[in-house]
Amino acid sequence: MSRVATVFAAAVVLAAVTAIPSAQAQRGDDRRASQRLVLNVGHRGASGYAPEHTLPAYDLALRLGADYIEQDLQQTSDGTLVVLHDEALDRTARGPAENCRGPVRTKTLAQIKTCDVGSWFNERYPEHARREYEGLEIPTLREVFQRYRRRPNYYIETKSPALADRMEERLLALMDEFDLRRPAAGRWQVLIQSFAPESLKKVSALDRRLPLVQLYAGERTSAAVRATLEVARTYAIGVGPSKGSVDRALVDAAHERCLVVHPYTVNEKAEMRSLVGLGVDGMFTNFPDRLDEVLGRGAVGGTSAADRAARARRACRAG
Repeated sequence: MSRVATVFAAAVVLAAVTAIPSAQAQRGDDRRASQRLVLNVGHRGASGYAPEHTLPAYDLALRLGADYIEQDLQQTSDGTLVVLHDEALDRTARGPAENCRGPVRTKTLAQIKTCDVGSWFNERYPEHARREYEGLEIPTLREVFQRYRRRPNYYIETKSPALADRMEERLLALMDEFDLRRPAAGRWQVLIQSFAPESLKKVSALDRRLPLVQLYAGERTSAAVRATLEVARTYAIGVGPSKGSVDRALVDAAHERCLVVHPYTVNEKAEMRSLVGLGVDGMFTNFPDRLDEVLGRGAVGGTSAADRAARARRACRAG
């Protein structure tokens, strides 16, 4: 391990240790987890227990120990940023076909708001079904910010940005409206990710201070991701590979360049322990409570976790 990677690892460990009591009582993988700062990202909220990208899913994720709640952005035909994973409404939306079928970008906000995105979850996951999930609406990003303000950390993805009109500018305008740009830059209260490098580079051109994460498709191997890291480091603070792409070589190569590693989507405790053992800096999960249990005393929590992660990277860059 090079001096830079050693400094980065030491900074991450120091950030975690200064935030938690002694982990002497921890054993095995859980003890190793307690010695690192690992961010817990609620993937689409607590989407294993509640309808993805709904306010109840976000509320639950925060109660279950998530440090970040994730928002996937789509844009309506009248220019509103809404929170939905898929480009098309068909999988999770129920309602009038003219409003609730087909690409989000072809619908107005008024049309989108007629769609029910909770009933599908009750149908598919009866063990977690709740009556109150029926009739849930697709939230706008503004509504998410209005509900939570500056209390949580946000992990926002620009989806299909090439098909949207000024998605990045609209995102930054909303961050300004809710006074989130400065804490995003200073203490990583908002992380912005995308599979599209062009979108991240556009955000960087608009504000170089903002923390950006380059996502990689699931078929990308560790070697393929490693081959991009020199370029990614010019605009990003981290990388988001699929969990299957992560090995020690990738983590070490990223840390050599002071890049954090946040794989997706990790739902089983054995996988979580394995990735913590490889040295990842955070992970996306549908079950934030499971990761919280794995991290044990290493679960720093909330805005403190984000701030400490930001300081660890600054220490790496300075070292």
